[in-house]
Amino acid sequence: MKIRTLVTSMVLALTLLLFAQQRQPQSSPFAAVHAVVDLTHTLNAQVPTFALSQEPLYQATTVATIDKNTYFARNISLPEHFGTHIDAPAHFARGLWTVDQIPPERLIAPLVVLDVSANAKNHADYQISVADIARWEQANGQIPPGAVVMARTGWDARWNSVTDFRNADAKGVMHFPGYSLDAAKFLVEGRAIFGLGIDTLSIDYGPSPDFPVHHYTLAHSVYQVENVANLDRVPAHGAIAVVAPMKLEGGSGSPVRIFALLQ
Repeated sequence: MKIRTLVTSMVLALTLLLFAQQRQPQSSPFAAVHAVVDLTHTLNAQVPTFALSQEPLYQATTVATIDKNTYFARNISLPEHFGTHIDAPAHFARGLWTVDQIPPERLIAPLVVLDVSANAKNHADYQISVADIARWEQANGQIPPGAVVMARTGWDARWNSVTDFRNADAKGVMHFPGYSLDAAKFLVEGRAIFGLGIDTLSIDYGPSPDFPVHHYTLAHSVYQVENVANLDRVPAHGAIAVVAPMKLEGGSGSPVRIFALLQ
């Protein structure tokens, strides 16, 4: 009996050993990711908005509590273009993608961060130029096709003050950095980007009366992300952007959660 038990144990041990050798370790698709940076501002009633309103644009109403209903739930109301958000091509170009129609493969892409904060620090109306892009490429190599390019102007340091973030003058004209039309054209036509982002209220600079960068970029099916956060925590290149809007049927845009995957 003891010999039979010993043999059985040895056979079992040998079987487990052979099974373990045959199993190939599966590497995680995120094995190369060593950190994740959230590029999104938190949504609340204090979020700076492009246009002022007498009524609160963000409303959250509690409809159930744990004490009363055994669960917690709220109803929320907010604009499509609120906080950190995406502009779908349909926002300015009739007949192009609404937010639910943007191909998902365009929402995960190499992230390029153009740091123009030194130029914008003392020039609120700074417009990102082709020269800024050329300097970036001299230091980092050519922007890859299908990238999401985001400008770090340093403006998100003003986020907690609606007055400072909007930076409106006595006539109500806002002043904050944005892209020049030439820079946008170069990125769209010369570098075939998927998305264009910035840490201010608009891709176009504050005093712009007619939003030429919006019109051009969206007409070429390049989406935009505005009010991006924490770009100072992301390298100039090498990260992957994950842009995740709500899938709103027919939406011109949507609040969005953006992550940078650092590799």
